[in-house]
Amino acid sequence: MDSQLRVYVPDHPLIKHWLGIARDINTPDILFKTAIVELGRWLTYEATRYWFPMIETTAQGTISSSPIALINPEIPIAVIPTLCTGLVLLEGAQDLLPLAKIYHLGLEQNSSNLEVTCYLNKLPQKFTKTTQIVILDPILGTGEQITRILSEIAQRGADLALVRIICVIATPQALQKLNLQYPMLSIYTATIDEKIDDKGNVIPGLGNIEKRAFGN
Repeated sequence: MDSQLRVYVPDHPLIKHWLGIARDINTPDILFKTAIVELGRWLTYEATRYWFPMIETTAQGTISSSPIALINPEIPIAVIPTLCTGLVLLEGAQDLLPLAKIYHLGLEQNSSNLEVTCYLNKLPQKFTKTTQIVILDPILGTGEQITRILSEIAQRGADLALVRIICVIATPQALQKLNLQYPMLSIYTATIDEKIDDKGNVIPGLGNIEKRAFGN
C-alpha cells in the first residue's frame, strides 16, 4: 500500500491560544516572540509523544527497585531549525529535546521567482539510518524551502520516515508537494492557511516573522 503524508493539527487549547496571539497584528513584538516560542514548545510536545526511542530498565529506590523507562541515549536525535525564524521555535522545543544535537540551516527564497538558495549549511556529512530528526520551520508556504531541506538530509542518508516537521502554518500547496515527493513524513502544524499570493506570502499568515520576533 502506498504511504501517505501524515498531517496533524493538534486540538490543544494552548496551541490555539498562542496562535491567536501571534495572528493579531496589534500584539507587541515581545509577546509575538513569546507566542512562537510557546508554539514551538507545545507542538514539539505533540510531535514527540510517541516518537522518542525508549528503553526499559530498573532503578534502585530508597526502599526497593522499580521498573522505569528512559529515552535511549544511543539513538541520535537531531534538530534542524531554519535561520533565522526557526530559532524562535527552537527556544520552546529545546527544553523537550535535551539529548538532541542542533544543526543550523540558512535558506533564502527569492520573492520574484520563489527559488530557494542556501547561505549556511551546518548539517553533518552523514546521518545514521537510526537518527531521528526534527525540522523547525515556522511557515510551510510554497513548499520549496522545506523540500530543499529534505533533499539535503536525504542526501546525507537520513531515514525520512523518522523525521518530524514542526511548523506554525502550513498551506495545501506545500502539503501537496510534500505528499508527492516525501509521503512518509509526519507534520505537526498549529493550523493550515488556504491562500498564498504570487510572492509566496501566506494569507492570513503571521506577517513578517523575523521582523516581529527580532525587531529588525
